[in-house]
Amino acid sequence: MTRKATKKAAEEPRPKVAAPEKKKEKRQKKASKTFSVFLKDTGPRKWKWDLPHQRYICEKLDAVTSGEAKRLMVFMPPRHGKSELVTIRYAAWRIATEPTFNIILASYNQKLANRFSRRVKRIVEQFVPIANDRKAADEWETTAGGGMRAVGVGGGITGFGAGLVIIDDPVKNRAEAESLVRRDNASLWFNDDIYTRLEPEAPIILIQTRWHEDDLAGRLIREMDEGEKWDIVNLPALAEDDDPLGRKPGEALWPERFSAARLATVHRRQGSYSFEALYQQRPIPRSGGLFKREWFERIVENAPPDLVWARGYDLAISTDTRADYTASFRCAFGPGGILYIADGFRQRLTYTQQRRFIAERIASEPKTLHGVESALHGQAIVQDLIASGACRGKPLRSVRVTEDKWTRAHTWAPIAEVGGIALVKGSWIKEFVDEACAFPASPHDDQVDAVSLAVSMLAARDRKFLRTF
Repeated sequence: MTRKATKKAAEEPRPKVAAPEKKKEKRQKKASKTFSVFLKDTGPRKWKWDLPHQRYICEKLDAVTSGEAKRLMVFMPPRHGKSELVTIRYAAWRIATEPTFNIILASYNQKLANRFSRRVKRIVEQFVPIANDRKAADEWETTAGGGMRAVGVGGGITGFGAGLVIIDDPVKNRAEAESLVRRDNASLWFNDDIYTRLEPEAPIILIQTRWHEDDLAGRLIREMDEGEKWDIVNLPALAEDDDPLGRKPGEALWPERFSAARLATVHRRQGSYSFEALYQQRPIPRSGGLFKREWFERIVENAPPDLVWARGYDLAISTDTRADYTASFRCAFGPGGILYIADGFRQRLTYTQQRRFIAERIASEPKTLHGVESALHGQAIVQDLIASGACRGKPLRSVRVTEDKWTRAHTWAPIAEVGGIALVKGSWIKEFVDEACAFPASPHDDQVDAVSLAVSMLAARDRKFLRTF
């Protein structure tokens, strides 16, 4: 190119290209609209974002944004969009509109908290730049100094102050909800770790389904008389009297997604204890009992032929008259999902008698998997029977139990509630029904435990043994 041509090219105006920062500024201005508008602009297109329960929650979030509300609880059933609406979209909007804003996002474990955090970051980075030297899922920053710290319940968060704390589902599952130790730990973590990270006047949002009357939300509600006041959004799956959305009793919260008929199916599957807690946000105290006598009225002469059975053994360690019993029951699922309970046994036995009883049951019961709870001397007696040759090659195993008695019994309580239990006629029935209907307040729970163990083996299928029958 000649010198003249070069000079001419240099003098020609170049097309203007907006710098990345300019684009971010334009997007940030767009984000600074109200949260409801931001939600519609950024939310998944397959969802509607103007449903009655969404609008109601947005109004409550606006009160948090303005500073009018400092403590907010949101109770909703599973899969109704509470995390997408609050944990992800609202958190993203707060940082996108105020890049210096810091949020702590917590959930029942670090993995889920990180997952939420990544989704928030993907939205935020469309509007404001993220710092290159700090963009991990558990802690990331904007170039303006705001950002997010993700943490699991029990995790430490020293050195990070928050203008907002969002706790989304601090309870993982039924087993954790029923554990007093885990409930105590969650409460200590909230008081000693999360609460101390708040900036002055910073709000807290707690989002969850209710698992237990003594869960984190339950404890905070009980403290309201003498402690901090919480604004509570309670939206059951099926409307009850005085519904905050104006629904008639029985109307579904999100009928296009979970109709009343669908929720009735969920109720039958889960039973009242779980459904009332998780879907209606009304956890029932255990003192009310889990089983009702009318659930055990079906008594049959014999079970259908060719069922695959599992027998559970709950062993006691003493023959003292005040001690627990050794109990054992055989269970099988028949046509229509009916759970057959048969051949109940309950007696105080010595170790030698227990050993003989198990060997005799294995010898006399074909197509039956035998499981002994490994606690106490259960594992030792199984090893003894196999090593001695009495049960070598037989379908016998020790079963490690990790859940408490209530949680295990809850696996078959919903079956009983819908009339799905059939008791095979025997002299054991009265004592079994009496104990089950008094559970968990009954002085002994060996029979319930033995049935729970058998049902758990059937549910797990234990293919290694069952495939050989």
